[in-house]
Amino acid sequence: MTSTTPATASEGTGARKIAVVGSGYMGGGIAQVLALGGARVALADVSAEIAQKNYERLLVESDQFVADGLFPAGSTEILKQNLWAAKDIEEAVGDAEFIEECVPEVLEIKHQTLARISAAAQPDAVIGSNTSTISIAALAEAVTGPERFLGVHFSNPSPFIPGVEVIPHAGTAATTIGTACDLVHAAGKQTAVVKDVTGFVLNRLQYALFHEAAQLVEQGIATADDVDTLVRTTFGFRLPFFGPFAIADMAGLDVYNFCYKSLQTEFPERFATPKILSDLVEAGKLGTKTGSGFLNVPADRTPELIAYRNKAYVAMQKLIEELGPAPIN
Repeated sequence: MTSTTPATASEGTGARKIAVVGSGYMGGGIAQVLALGGARVALADVSAEIAQKNYERLLVESDQFVADGLFPAGSTEILKQNLWAAKDIEEAVGDAEFIEECVPEVLEIKHQTLARISAAAQPDAVIGSNTSTISIAALAEAVTGPERFLGVHFSNPSPFIPGVEVIPHAGTAATTIGTACDLVHAAGKQTAVVKDVTGFVLNRLQYALFHEAAQLVEQGIATADDVDTLVRTTFGFRLPFFGPFAIADMAGLDVYNFCYKSLQTEFPERFATPKILSDLVEAGKLGTKTGSGFLNVPADRTPELIAYRNKAYVAMQKLIEELGPAPIN
């Protein structure tokens, strides 16, 4: 894990060579991230003209991001040094240590692209895919040397979202995982290595929340605006600082266990108590109050944790007030 502060290293001797195949919104943003992290990044697309057009767009975007205080001063100059538009995929990947595939979410298109990449790339080059929905194992079928292939899933907008899912398939080499994580960390991002299952982790969580929210609106229990308000101002308010397991530990796992039983009075299957939770409660591991739970935060650190929590929430509220409401309504 690394700091999420944007890196601004310029090209230097021994800069890593990276190729991003697919120069649209996601691919272009990823290319910006990696180039600002100090790598020499080739941008490729279905034609040299499209790659060049998107290269120019990324420079214009960078100027605006600098003007808005979103990129550090000098970022556009670093991109001009480190980012370039290749004439085709083969030129882009020929000497790259790492290639990130960012073409549309269509299996056939990805297979065709990955086959071209693996045929033209160095045999030890690591190849990643930015897919958010397609099995990594299924994509690996098109890659020569599938042990060097894995998912490297950035989120939209990639220049500003700090987390990246790293998804090896069963045949991915451990060194491939390490190389991919190192490259992401060098760009100032944080990684989580997860298994190759449908939806991976990010989308399983994201769509589980959306599914429940949609049912609440369909059933007339709350409006879409009210659901969004509650998420933003209650449990969602905590999420920039604490994940679901840290939040559960602080609330008390016995409390969570009781709440599941209450939910089961009307939704017995949908809210069945997770075994991992009931096992901890039966073992007397109730979270921070006992010094052991999902994350095993020592009980004597509870005052420090509460102080941090309170400070974080006040700072978040000040930030929201400073920014003002989102321009939705």
